[in-house]
Amino acid sequence: MKIVFMGTPAFAVPSLEMLIAEGYSIAAVVTQPDRPQGRKKVLTPTPVKEAALRHGIPVLQPQRLRSPEAVAELAEYKPDLIVTAAYGQILPKSVLDMPSLGCLNVHGSLLPAYRGGAPIQRSIINGEAVTGITLMYMAEGLDTGDMLAKAEVPIEETDTAGTMFEKLSQAGAKLLQQELPRLVKGKVDAEPQDEAKATYAPNLTRDDEKIDWSRSSREIYNQIRGLVPYSGGFTLWNGEVFKVWAAANPSSAQVVSSEAQPGTVLGLHEEGIVVKTGDGSLTLLTVQPSGKKAMDAAQFVRGTSLAVGTVLT
Repeated sequence: MKIVFMGTPAFAVPSLEMLIAEGYSIAAVVTQPDRPQGRKKVLTPTPVKEAALRHGIPVLQPQRLRSPEAVAELAEYKPDLIVTAAYGQILPKSVLDMPSLGCLNVHGSLLPAYRGGAPIQRSIINGEAVTGITLMYMAEGLDTGDMLAKAEVPIEETDTAGTMFEKLSQAGAKLLQQELPRLVKGKVDAEPQDEAKATYAPNLTRDDEKIDWSRSSREIYNQIRGLVPYSGGFTLWNGEVFKVWAAANPSSAQVVSSEAQPGTVLGLHEEGIVVKTGDGSLTLLTVQPSGKKAMDAAQFVRGTSLAVGTVLT
C-alpha cells in the first residue's frame, strides 16, 4: 500500500513519523511551499518537509494543489491512500478520487464542532474544557466528511494554543496508528456528521487579536492564551501596539472601582500589571511594548513610563 502524506506545520509531524515508524510505504509528502520567516525573511522549509527529507522521502510543494500540473504530478505516485494533517489547502475532487482507499484527515477538533482552519485556537478562545481529534474521510466540503474515530483531549485552564497543538498532534498520531490497520482491512464504519450541530473555526485575523477590555476577565484571559505563542493579543498604549503574551488565571473576577473605565491600569507591580476589565480586573504577566522584545512584568515595571490611571484602548 502506497501512502501520500499531506501536511505542513509541526502539528502534522508526529502523524508522519508514526507512519514511517510503523513501516508504511510513504511514496511522497506534499506540503506548502517554503516561506520567508523572521525579520530577515529567510526562506524556510515547513516542519513536515524537514521531517520528510530526514527520511529521504520525495517532497512536492505546489503553489496550488488543484492546478492540472500538480494533480498530474501527484497521480504519478499512484497512491492507494492519502493522509492529511493540517495541510493548508483544499483538496480538489480530482485528488479526492485518486486513491482507492480514500483520503483521511487528522482534524484538531471533535467534529462536527469547529470545522475550519483554526479549531485549536478558537476552542481555547471560546473557553472550551474539552476538545479532541477526529479521524475523518475528506470530502469536497469544509471538514464535512464521514468520521471514522474520535479521541477527547481535555483543555486545562493553563493550556495555550501552543500546548494544545502539541497534545493534539500526539493524540492525532495515536488515533491514526490505532485506526489505520482496521481501515486497510475494511473493518471501520464511517459515521456521517450531524449538520445541525456543525460550528466553524475560521482562520484568525488581526481583529481576533484585539483586546476589548469591556469583556470579562475570563474572556480576555481565554483570548490571550488562545493566541499564544503565535501572535498574542494586543491593545494600544499611546496609539502604539502593546502586546500581551500572558495573564494570570482569573479564578474569580475581583470587584474593583466601578468608576474606572475598562482598560484602565489599576496597579503596576513586579508580579503583574493590573488592568480593569468589564467585570473586575486582569493581571498581565508578560507584555511587549512596540519596538521591544517580550518581557515579564517585573522587567517592564522597572523601566516603564506607563502610569496608574492610563487607559489602554
